[in-house]
Amino acid sequence: MIRTIVAAFVLGTVFLSCAFAQQGPATPTASDHDIQLLRKDLRSAQKQIIAANMPLTDAEAQKFWPLYEQYNAEKVKINDDKLLVIKDYAANFEKLTDNQAQTLVNKWAQADQSAVQLRAKYIPIFQNVLPGKKAALFFQLDRRISVLLDLQLASEIPLVEP
Repeated sequence: MIRTIVAAFVLGTVFLSCAFAQQGPATPTASDHDIQLLRKDLRSAQKQIIAANMPLTDAEAQKFWPLYEQYNAEKVKINDDKLLVIKDYAANFEKLTDNQAQTLVNKWAQADQSAVQLRAKYIPIFQNVLPGKKAALFFQLDRRISVLLDLQLASEIPLVEP
């Protein structure tokens, strides 16, 4: 079951990245509405992966899930920033200037830094509601999901041509 969820999750990221890949006459594009629906589906898949792999007691679950939703809401804002960078890159891919390229790299790095800061902010908060090993497991799962998404996006977005 976990592999099916992960496969669906990765396939969804392919759709997202293809929507912003170099546009050609035969390349389908996704509307902002389609992208928002896909992102909602991906967040649902992430939650399913976490739920399937986190052995929580009822008492732990009552504290964990509201905190997870709060954490995830902040993470969505960071992913919004990444999406804007991807959209900007896609819009300017063929005519990208050196200054635009540098700006995009800086914005992407800032989004990555924000993700690290968010995790660091929430580590002690999750450790207050979960035993150490379960808190560590959550952050391992969260990081693996993020790495899968980042890897999939990186593999689908065309490299800058000097």
